[in-house]
Amino acid sequence: MGRRQITLADLAKELGISTATVSRALKDYPDISAETKRRVLELAERRNYYPNTIAASLRNQESRIIGVIIPEVVNHFFSTVITGIMNVAYKSGYRVMICQSNESYEKEVEDAKALLASRVDGVLVSVAHETSTFQHFKDFKNAGIPIVFFDKTCEGISDSSKVVVDDYKGAFNAVEHLIQQGYTRIAHVRGPLTANNSRNRLNGYLDALKKYHLPINELLIFDGGRLTYEFSHHLGKMIAMNGYRIDALFAVTDIVAIGVMTGLKEAGKKIPTEIAVLGFNDWFMSQVVDPPLSSVFQPGLEMGQTATEILLEEIRLDKEGGDPTYQTVVLETDLKVRASTLRHE
Repeated sequence: MGRRQITLADLAKELGISTATVSRALKDYPDISAETKRRVLELAERRNYYPNTIAASLRNQESRIIGVIIPEVVNHFFSTVITGIMNVAYKSGYRVMICQSNESYEKEVEDAKALLASRVDGVLVSVAHETSTFQHFKDFKNAGIPIVFFDKTCEGISDSSKVVVDDYKGAFNAVEHLIQQGYTRIAHVRGPLTANNSRNRLNGYLDALKKYHLPINELLIFDGGRLTYEFSHHLGKMIAMNGYRIDALFAVTDIVAIGVMTGLKEAGKKIPTEIAVLGFNDWFMSQVVDPPLSSVFQPGLEMGQTATEILLEEIRLDKEGGDPTYQTVVLETDLKVRASTLRHE
């Protein structure tokens, strides 16, 4: 049987004083004698008493908790976003409750209901790949709970702030780099088209080809499935063994790029001599694979910090009866060129 948490009433009973006196002693009220304060503090420490901050915050109509719904905690990009969120939240006296959707719409809905039940003060969300209806997010708005989207955003809710990277420009610059290196038959492994960032990266790829008057071959645009390493590894072997005439490949994420690259190598292809490979995220593993992977860096830490700062401001305005000015912040990417795309003279 679990150990019951010590309460103010327990301390008061043991000391033979009222709960109000114990509470005021713990808060260092000047009308409580030094001796009483000493006795209360010593007993509280000895009995491992911790104030019930949740109950206190509910009395003040706030939980001081921010909810976060994120596709994958173990993903390097999202882990840096979480670090940014926590940096800002904790400095502002908020705790963070993290839910992982695993890219599942059903799990995302469950997470949203759980956060609503927990009476969080605000929510940060990166939408799951499977999500195409958004009532569970509208429920937050209807309950008066501010919501800010980041990375993969919700197009079904216009009255919300968003923090994204310029996925289109990042993809365009990546493919332009491949073209300027002399590659002309460039394939793309895309993400789910339900996700706005996947669509933007696909459009950047297509427009770079159009700018340089290179043909667009639909057969060279591959569906990355759930964007796992295993699926991408299999895809890389399939591309090599089925004789696709490509000399470069741009992948929607680094985990996909590394999976494809290892599959290509396993099937006998040389990187980049026969096929160059370029990813998106700048995952730390990009620098340790052989050859090191060129990738588009996206500022996850800054994204998490910015989204949290916006959310806390909207929470403040909501408590004061003000109206937030919804904004969309677009962060810049940076192309990191490494050996996987460089031609050897």
